[in-house]
Amino acid sequence: MLIRKPRHEPASSEITPEAVWQSRREWMARAAMAAAAAGLPAWASRSAFAQSGAELPGRPNPAYSVMDKPTEWKDVTTYNNYYEFGVDKDEPAKYADKLQTRPWTVSVEGEVLRPQTFDIDTLLKLAPLEDRVYRLRCVEGWSMVIPWVGYSLSTLLKQVEPTGNAKYVEFTTVEQRENMPGLRYPVLEWPYVEALRLDEAMHPLALLVFGLYGKVLPNQNGAPMRLAVPWKYGFKSAKSIVRIRLVERQPTSSWMQAAANEYGFYANVNPDVPHPRWSQATERRIGEGGFFTPKRKTLLFNGYADQVASLYQGMDLAANY
Repeated sequence: MLIRKPRHEPASSEITPEAVWQSRREWMARAAMAAAAAGLPAWASRSAFAQSGAELPGRPNPAYSVMDKPTEWKDVTTYNNYYEFGVDKDEPAKYADKLQTRPWTVSVEGEVLRPQTFDIDTLLKLAPLEDRVYRLRCVEGWSMVIPWVGYSLSTLLKQVEPTGNAKYVEFTTVEQRENMPGLRYPVLEWPYVEALRLDEAMHPLALLVFGLYGKVLPNQNGAPMRLAVPWKYGFKSAKSIVRIRLVERQPTSSWMQAAANEYGFYANVNPDVPHPRWSQATERRIGEGGFFTPKRKTLLFNGYADQVASLYQGMDLAANY
């Protein structure tokens, strides 16, 4: 397996607040706080790669949003796992500008009554976009709080009418060898494949994402469309999706194929099940006071147990890791 180099996390003094977004989208108003309008200052050390894209409006949905303070835009867009562009956290932001996101189509096929191919503009108009603030917990032990823009994955799946044989949903991501330098290295089998159980995919928390912070999704974050499955480790949230296939048998995802003893199919956040090479009991939130800030206790299902625990009733969450 890949050995990752340690990385210094930015101190809070290095972070530039996303004041424009906070005032415009009024997320803090949900906490009875008025956000002050302000101009967007220049970025600090990673400014060249913190893309600030076109606006993508969404309506706030407090029912599916946590009250945690969102991670700053600069960190969300420059500290990424996207191995197709490199294994270091800063490499996706450096190299993802070459990703071609137009034209873009997503085929939805397999065990469905109405297989279809959607272009990205059609998908953007399929349902009203919502602003949702989700926690993201990565298997390496770091976490963020991200304001996504999108709608429930179930909206798209209902369009194609799954058959009675559909038990799982498989996601295949884009493979642009001329634009993705990470594809030259045998980290994984390409293209990247991820999967959910159908009832997981139909849960309203499972989100099709088209933007973040009220702006079009940056390339390094999985443009033009990705998943966000907040109760699972981050690698389950496939980026830059080009195919969705409903199947009867459980698919083998890319990380399962690479290291089944470390990355199981379910990947539910579970602090009581350690990764073979490190504990999952605690986490460090990016941008929260720097590298020496005390770690947070990891929450079961990433804090979404009230919403999703019923999906796994009767299951052994250690055996089904």
